[in-house]
Amino acid sequence: MNVLVWHVHGSWLTSFVQGPHTFLVPVTPDRGPDGLGRARTWRWPSTVREVSPADLHDADIDLVVLQRPHELALTRRWTGRRPGIDVPAVYVEHNSPHETPVDTRHPLADRDDVPLVHVTHFNRLMWDNGRAPTEVIEHGIIDPGHLWTGEEARAAVVVNEPVRRGRTTGTDLLARFAHTVPLDVFGMRTEGLADRLGLSAARCRSHDLPQGELHPAMARCRLYVHPIRWTSLGLSLLEAMFLGMPVVALDTTEVREAVPEGAGVVSNRFEVLEEAVRRFLADPDHARATGEAARTAARARYGERRFRDDWERLIKEVTR
Repeated sequence: MNVLVWHVHGSWLTSFVQGPHTFLVPVTPDRGPDGLGRARTWRWPSTVREVSPADLHDADIDLVVLQRPHELALTRRWTGRRPGIDVPAVYVEHNSPHETPVDTRHPLADRDDVPLVHVTHFNRLMWDNGRAPTEVIEHGIIDPGHLWTGEEARAAVVVNEPVRRGRTTGTDLLARFAHTVPLDVFGMRTEGLADRLGLSAARCRSHDLPQGELHPAMARCRLYVHPIRWTSLGLSLLEAMFLGMPVVALDTTEVREAVPEGAGVVSNRFEVLEEAVRRFLADPDHARATGEAARTAARARYGERRFRDDWERLIKEVTR
């Protein structure tokens, strides 16, 4: 089966393309947002093929996986086929609603020919899905291994563009966390973060690492801090749990479901979060035990095999 899918979210797509199909990924000369092509920082199998827009018109396509509203029109322009009408399609919604948490109507809400796939139950609940048929297929993580050492008495944070995204990603909270534990902030466009927060370079170190170096660097930190106020369930939180890291996180969106009792500390009370950080710093054995529980929980719920099985079931339903 040939599946047309755009390279939008590299981490999610890395798990998705492990399936038993051929994946057609558009590529343009400038490798812009609509034509990134194959990943350069993740390992993708040879079944992922780059295809130019010109070649898509005559390509054999069995399923289109949409992830952004404008891909509906883009598919028709580049392939000559209408998603959900001329070719089977699904739409993966990676995000929680942004404009308002309860009154945002999904772009597919007026259609019933393209299943709408949410990545968390919280997201499906909060979006106004209209008459679109909805599914939830939770994230699946390729196990990076139990890499945690906790040798550095620091907290890892992963967030892309923390200065621009501000309160959405809890960037303002990092200054307060940094008074309790030095931070290593990983992600894209994190430069200048310490200055913006009024922190010394030692209290807030920024890192923009290739994907292959990210997990070992995170795992050297004693714990993982997840300050996100309002985005979908972050893959970085799940990846930290797979690494065997104890996690301290805000009790927002789907986090409570992802981090069960004993796998970390989840709260909206800052004094509870700070006390958890202090205990993990002071007691490496407690950090290790909590991280092992986190890894066990994450592997049970967010394993790659379950993710692939869920997608195979849906793909068969949509294309039969």
